[in-house]
Amino acid sequence: MKYALGPVLYFWPKDTMIDFYQQAGVSDADIIYLGETVCSKRRELRSKDYLAIAKELSTTGKQVVLSTMVLLEAPSEINELKRYCDNGDFLVEANDMAAVQLLSQAKVPFVAGSALNIYNHQTLKLLSEQGMTRWCIPVEMSKDKLQAIVNHCDNINIRDKFDIEVVGYGHLPLAYSARCFTARSENRTKDECQYCCINYPQGRLTKSQEGEDLFVLNGIQTMSGDCYNLSAEQAQMHGVVDIFRVSPESNEAFKVLTRLKQQQVIARANTHTNGYWHQIAGISSVVI
Repeated sequence: MKYALGPVLYFWPKDTMIDFYQQAGVSDADIIYLGETVCSKRRELRSKDYLAIAKELSTTGKQVVLSTMVLLEAPSEINELKRYCDNGDFLVEANDMAAVQLLSQAKVPFVAGSALNIYNHQTLKLLSEQGMTRWCIPVEMSKDKLQAIVNHCDNINIRDKFDIEVVGYGHLPLAYSARCFTARSENRTKDECQYCCINYPQGRLTKSQEGEDLFVLNGIQTMSGDCYNLSAEQAQMHGVVDIFRVSPESNEAFKVLTRLKQQQVIARANTHTNGYWHQIAGISSVVI
């Protein structure tokens, strides 16, 4: 199994991002995703900056993948998407069907991101014919559902057409909206957000009326309040999953990657869950 570092989902200052990717270049990650996937107003780094970082990272022997925006709302965002798709050097993770269309028209291989919500083998067959070489499964998918889809893929002889990746560690993006929840939490409109996401480097935690961690608000994203932790389930993934992704919250992600690569189990804290993988409520956990 290979280990991937997902794109940074939060709005971090430029210097912080550059330092993060310098460390990523010497980390245990086999694959590094980068690019703005949440909000085009986060302009501390632009596409030319990400491409420069990608070129530097590629010299370290890592596979570099450019991740695209999840929710496109303006012509300027389409233009930015085209710059990613036309980069000519790096694999692209499509997080929106517009990216799939551009990449397939250009006959460029691509990664189908988890936000595409692919739940059956017929769609996988269609996308593999369009150039998909890797499928990152939806974050809510269970191991049983994944195994059933893999079996169907075997039956129609397409399983060897793509790799399968699981987001196995980090807070999970559960929903996306045209509204910005972080701006709203400060009584600002989205157009006058004043880039307030930068004040919340791990998002804004919300709690239930019972005081339990419920969601993390991150711009247009509603994320899980708990950290998804499938480190104990790595053995269950053998023969099915090709890539284990860590979604970074801080530089701590590098230590997590090292331990995962050594097949270590990261102790499941009270704020960790594994429910979706076991086909129960995502906020719940199963002891392995």
